[in-house]
Amino acid sequence: MASDTPISLAQPRSEVARRMPVELRQAHIVEQLRKAGFVSVAEIAAALAVSEMTIRRDLIDLETEGRLVRTHGGAIALEGSAIKAFDREEPAFESRLRHNNAAKEAIAAAAAGIVSPRQTVALDVGSSAFILAAHLIATPSIKVFTNSLRIATLLGRERRDVYLPGGEVRGDEMSMCGPTAVAQFEQLWFDIAFIGAAGLTEAGFFDYSLEDSELKRVYLRRSSRKILLCDAAKFNHLSLVQVAALDTLDMLITDQAPTGDLAAALSGARVEIRIARPASTAS
Repeated sequence: MASDTPISLAQPRSEVARRMPVELRQAHIVEQLRKAGFVSVAEIAAALAVSEMTIRRDLIDLETEGRLVRTHGGAIALEGSAIKAFDREEPAFESRLRHNNAAKEAIAAAAAGIVSPRQTVALDVGSSAFILAAHLIATPSIKVFTNSLRIATLLGRERRDVYLPGGEVRGDEMSMCGPTAVAQFEQLWFDIAFIGAAGLTEAGFFDYSLEDSELKRVYLRRSSRKILLCDAAKFNHLSLVQVAALDTLDMLITDQAPTGDLAAALSGARVEIRIARPASTAS
């Protein structure tokens, strides 16, 4: 007997997406790469309502065709995008400390001026954060939480209040990492966090290390105010790990104003931009 219940011809979005031809999925991926220079497996899978494994297979196919380069958690397109470089190898700390040092000193001085007495400060690893730590010595009654052994040693020698998590020590970077470090700092709340980056694009900001990126995300989750320290030499550069999207940030402190698509993306994410020009170039 025929049913009186009308039959809907509409299909659930997930069912339609599963039947989307592979060519259309891959065309969508290529278009997103053209726009942003980077795609995230998780974001593309959610947008198309397919599994992350499906998107990873698409990325393998597209990489085989020479249309992208896969990274941890996504892919980049170097051709036809604003991306200048994909930085695979992390330079030695001392080399990074010397590179663009005048710009980093100006950025650190501007960042230190934001910190008030009696605040709790989360301080990332890296050369910009290390230079900032030296500037923070003059700020009274602050508590600094960091996973950098270099920063902890510097501030400890000056008898400042500095706290390290437990966990593993990561090689030349001299940083604490691992699940123990993450779990300990997840229990805390910070007034302000200063984060470093290996690169900054419209898609977000990037780092070389999987391990250090986990602590960066903890600082972002557990801080009232999130500030990225990034000199202009890192604009439109990618690295192994996308730490987070731009809208996780409150402020970018840099030495030159971003331009083009990056500037538009920062504006769209409502990130305040503070320019700290080196003394030799300040007008």
